[in-house]
Amino acid sequence: MTETNPSHHNQDLLAIGEALIDLISLGETREGLRDADAFGRHLGGSITNVAVNVAKLGGTSAVVSKTGADAFGQFIKDELERHRVSTDCLIQDPNSNTTVIFVSRTSGTPDFIALRDADYALTPDEVPEEAIARSRVMHVSTFALSRDPCRSAVSKALRLAHEQGKIVSLDPNYSPRIWPDYEEAQRVVRSMCRYVTVIKPSLDDASRFFGPGYTPEQYIRMFHELGPETVVLTMGKEGVLSSYQGQIVGHMPVRPVEVVDATGAGDAFWAGFLVAKLDGRPLEECVLFAREIAEVKMATIGSLMDTIDRQAVYARISS
Repeated sequence: MTETNPSHHNQDLLAIGEALIDLISLGETREGLRDADAFGRHLGGSITNVAVNVAKLGGTSAVVSKTGADAFGQFIKDELERHRVSTDCLIQDPNSNTTVIFVSRTSGTPDFIALRDADYALTPDEVPEEAIARSRVMHVSTFALSRDPCRSAVSKALRLAHEQGKIVSLDPNYSPRIWPDYEEAQRVVRSMCRYVTVIKPSLDDASRFFGPGYTPEQYIRMFHELGPETVVLTMGKEGVLSSYQGQIVGHMPVRPVEVVDATGAGDAFWAGFLVAKLDGRPLEECVLFAREIAEVKMATIGSLMDTIDRQAVYARISS
């Protein structure tokens, strides 16, 4: 599609989906949430984290989501505004409770329990078309597609963004614990992928969605067949494979990093990749930039630092 009014952009990223509370264990756990006995409150939600990280990298972002009109909902609004993320499209519903997720702190894949309410209550008529029109990137997650009416709201946003030639990114973070109806998940996500420009699965994401036993190259091909022109597959210790229009562009190895907190590393990678793409960097450089941001996150307990000098990051990767 061709961008319809490129001169009207005044926002880099519009994230639509889940804004919620992460209650993350204060100490690293050995058996997931079973041995977690104290928690800290954090702004959460994959799309929300990406919006915040884009702002920390000097970009402009906004969130379209629904919380309760409660103390947790106000905390989310305050935190977004503190990080310079627009809350003009954040809805606080007095008839819903803000969604809360308990998360274990770990250097591996976190354990979690989700208590969902307001996040999936977003309706299609609460998605502002004007906000889509003035944004360069639309970012959504599979989590947000898992229940209606939010599913219909995200579907509307994806369709409009696609029609307007936006960059559309989808986090394929399918989890059977969030979306137990596997056949429904397959049908919905596959239908949404026709609107998607960029998709960044992990090997775990790919295995959960397509089933285990395929090679990384086969997973990449299967994602391309759903519609996205760019596929970035993160493979843990095996690095990152990136592909454009069905052709592998490059393999980026991982570097030794002392991991103190892996929670949120994927969202940090996403934000870094999208910011570099908006800066007009080639695919391989976008991946290198994203790796830098993810490494900073993994070496940091909690969220990323408030601001990151992205020009300094570009200087590091060019050297």
